[in-house]
Amino acid sequence: MNRRHLLASLALMPLLPAVAQAAKIGTNTPFLPLSAERIATLPAGERAAWTAYLKRSKDAMAADKAALRAERTGLTEFPADPKDGNGKPTMPLDKPDAWYASDEATIVTANILSFQTPAGGWGKNQPRNAPPRQRGQAYVIGEEPVKPAGDFDIPADPKWHYVGTTDNGATIMETRFLARVATATGNAAAKTAAIKGLNWFLEAQFPNGGWPQVWPLEGGYHDALTLNDNAMISVASIVGDAGRGQGDFAFLPKDLQARLAAAEQKALAVFLKTQVVIDGQPTLWAPQYDALTLTPCSARNFEMPALSSTDSGAVLLYMMKYPDPTPGMKTAIRTGVATLQRLGIPDMDFTYVEAIDARRFIEKPGARPIWGRYLDLKTLKPIFGDREKNIYDSVADVEKQGKKGYAWYSRNPQKALDAFVAWQVRYG
Repeated sequence: MNRRHLLASLALMPLLPAVAQAAKIGTNTPFLPLSAERIATLPAGERAAWTAYLKRSKDAMAADKAALRAERTGLTEFPADPKDGNGKPTMPLDKPDAWYASDEATIVTANILSFQTPAGGWGKNQPRNAPPRQRGQAYVIGEEPVKPAGDFDIPADPKWHYVGTTDNGATIMETRFLARVATATGNAAAKTAAIKGLNWFLEAQFPNGGWPQVWPLEGGYHDALTLNDNAMISVASIVGDAGRGQGDFAFLPKDLQARLAAAEQKALAVFLKTQVVIDGQPTLWAPQYDALTLTPCSARNFEMPALSSTDSGAVLLYMMKYPDPTPGMKTAIRTGVATLQRLGIPDMDFTYVEAIDARRFIEKPGARPIWGRYLDLKTLKPIFGDREKNIYDSVADVEKQGKKGYAWYSRNPQKALDAFVAWQVRYG
């Protein structure tokens, strides 16, 4: 029996009587946010840049809060928080130029302009085909459901959460849409706001080239260098496109283009630094890293320090699209692809099983390869977490019911393997 079929057979164990072989293998611990105390532990030559970065963040948050506070002065009642929803389909980028001058696009543009924070970012999960922001209205959607004590995602300020973020494509989509409007219609306000959004990315970039999930920093795992859900990859992509003056970004001033191009180069350097080496061999990438140490770190209770096959696939796709890859990038691409090829599990599926009212990892002859989303940092075997911070070696331990929708297994890494075929023809 070869290694892949062995892994597939082991994955069936949660459905068989011998469930005792599944085990709790660890406990997740919270991420330590960026702080002056942590910066003080860095080598002396690195402290000044990080201290300036932290001050810039604190100053920007203070300015954001002061602007909202000033708007609310004299109001006897504050407007309701904006409603949440899927914002992406409300900001299409593929319409004919004439559409961006339409009444429909004008509503979207007005909404986006009104919700941009003074720092230049936007909140997440906000449909943009809604009315513009009112005086004194919050910049982001309302409070999230109350979380139990000890939850890693309890914000320091429940009323100030994700105020400027790249999570779920926020700020990235708004900036791209405004650039499209500016290019298609000449809208000066859209042009100014798009430039402000691009400057937000520059201000938010860590001294080492990465990006946090939320800026100004709000604490918790949101301060981590975040690859999860394409966050940093999408930022690197937009600053790269803008730095080259591509497409809708041709209107940018040359000096801003140069700064954005430099930001992408710093991001590429940190991608190379964060490819995790195991037993002397470069492998894959983690979903988030401690920005100061560049070591994999936790996020939510069930998201432990680990490698991520899905985020690694996204990093590889981004690097394979880069127009002039360096020797270091080529090596990272080849070793990353080789690792994904080695870890793909054939003839298996992660699906709902009616008999037990839960999802399980089960045999499916002929199925395309599938990958565990999170992989142990030593063994590269799939691992899983629950909201009680337990880490397990079997998905059955966390999938108690069929209603949980987390993608513990995925076929998305195959996109990187498919792209590699054409990339290899070009670069050898």
